[in-house]
Amino acid sequence: MSTFQIYTIESAPEQSKPVLLQLQQTFGLIPNIAGVIAGSPVLIESFSGLFKRVHAGSFNEAQIQTLLLTNAVTNACAWAVAFHTALALHEGLTSADVDAIRAGRAPEDRRQAALSALTKTAIEKRGHLDEQDVSRFIEAGFREDQVLEVLAVLAASTITNYAGNIARPPVEAPFDAHRWSA
Repeated sequence: MSTFQIYTIESAPEQSKPVLLQLQQTFGLIPNIAGVIAGSPVLIESFSGLFKRVHAGSFNEAQIQTLLLTNAVTNACAWAVAFHTALALHEGLTSADVDAIRAGRAPEDRRQAALSALTKTAIEKRGHLDEQDVSRFIEAGFREDQVLEVLAVLAASTITNYAGNIARPPVEAPFDAHRWSA
């Protein structure tokens, strides 16, 4: 059982409160992982800034959720898998593609499969992508600069994945139907 506190707006360090308020406005709740991360103003502010940039990049929301769900599964973060399953379905990924990612397989959609494969490979190879890894991504219709943008999404999700694996926050009721275990 985790001993990490899940902070609220009232209990969080002063510097973390603006990020928690923003998350509450965005999601209608403060995700438990953010409540944990709020214990470190440095981490929550880094998390918030990086996610803002990721969501303002060249990938659409469905593509971002493909990356985030793949990262959560690859990093075996149960909380993040449940959360990003719900968001991926909300953003229009098919149930079949979401189920494939949750099972560690490639989605049927060619572009989603390329996104998923690149991020999974980058994690497994610790960034040591070879020419074929990059070529498969480009051949699916992506650009070279997007290879690097995938790293920004991976960096953002690593914060939540690792914090989730360390703190093991409970899955919130809205995401409970999407529980997952490695």
